[in-house]
Amino acid sequence: MTTTHERAVTISDSAVQHIAALREQEKDEGLMLRVAVAGGGCSGFQYEFSLDRACNEDDVVFEREGIKVVVDQASLELVAGSEIDYVEDLIGSSFAVRNPNATSSCGCGVSFSI
Repeated sequence: MTTTHERAVTISDSAVQHIAALREQEKDEGLMLRVAVAGGGCSGFQYEFSLDRACNEDDVVFEREGIKVVVDQASLELVAGSEIDYVEDLIGSSFAVRNPNATSSCGCGVSFSI
């Protein structure tokens, strides 16, 4: 289900461009970025990113410029209001979540606590 409400997740320009490039590289316009939250990491929870073609029954789809980000309901409770970004810096490049719900995060930005 596609949604735009108070629990919305936004997608940055950089993330849109990178996901579009991945779809082009894979020659698969149906690819979506899946964002999930799992227990673990040095701060309690950790973000997981993967490319997916399918939506599950409990998924919420956020879309910008034809690019889709999929988040399951359980993970959405922890990332509601966040921005999905793609950052490039000296140590590498990766997807990142700018999460207003996180009270702390580790130095690498992959794990967080609420």
